[in-house]
Amino acid sequence: MKLRNIFSLQKYIFYSLFWLIFIFTSIFMIMLIAGLFIFGELSIFLDVLKNPEFQFATIFTLWTTVLATVLSALTAIPCGYILSRYNFPGKVIIDTILDVPLVLPPLVSGVALLIFFGPLFGETLTDIGLDIIFSAKGVVVAQWFIAAPFAIKTFKHAFDSIDTRLEYVARTLGYSPEKVFLKVTVPLAKNGLLGGLTMTWARALGEFGATAMLAGVTRLKTETLSVAIFLNMSIGDTHFALATAIIMLLLALALLITFKIFTKVEVHL
Repeated sequence: MKLRNIFSLQKYIFYSLFWLIFIFTSIFMIMLIAGLFIFGELSIFLDVLKNPEFQFATIFTLWTTVLATVLSALTAIPCGYILSRYNFPGKVIIDTILDVPLVLPPLVSGVALLIFFGPLFGETLTDIGLDIIFSAKGVVVAQWFIAAPFAIKTFKHAFDSIDTRLEYVARTLGYSPEKVFLKVTVPLAKNGLLGGLTMTWARALGEFGATAMLAGVTRLKTETLSVAIFLNMSIGDTHFALATAIIMLLLALALLITFKIFTKVEVHL
């Protein structure tokens, strides 16, 4: 009887915390959208949608974040698999180094990238046609650098969740290591991999600090939605910044909800 009371209390506490966090997050989003009607009118919101600067920032953000997410996946699949399946000297140190961008302020990461692609290797890269600093390529690199650790971490957890005995059984049936990975490992880890991609894309979408340091905040050149908000707030155009923030929120919500509906994936981090 006492054990049942303990579980009931635990359930009550967990449910209370769950609904408290849900209500707080919902109020945050509602207040953001309500701000449009507090500081302006719906016509202002519609005018922002027609603004060439907003249209550029939206398209630019979408293609750079998608490319950064693809590059993060290509990086994270081998890294996550090796960290999950193999033990080797210095593994803890390497795993920790890969996690550093998760804990560093994005501005610090941006400074490191600026030095790397500037004084260290800037001239060499320019000679082969890769201008990273203050360019669209720099935006993708910054987004990739910040988002890739999320993919590596979630992919590693996805591979960890697979019973390795299934892979061994596939090997005994004549599958090559490559075929085991493609036919057994990846399908079993699919949900975790897709969830990791979602979080990676979401992180790239919200990136600002490293992007600002490496690619700059040039209007209609390296202007993502985050940069657009910063630029217009800095000149006092609250309406444009607020409308952009709302659209950015709605875009993220729409894509995440659509993703979950069609893949039936619960996103974990």
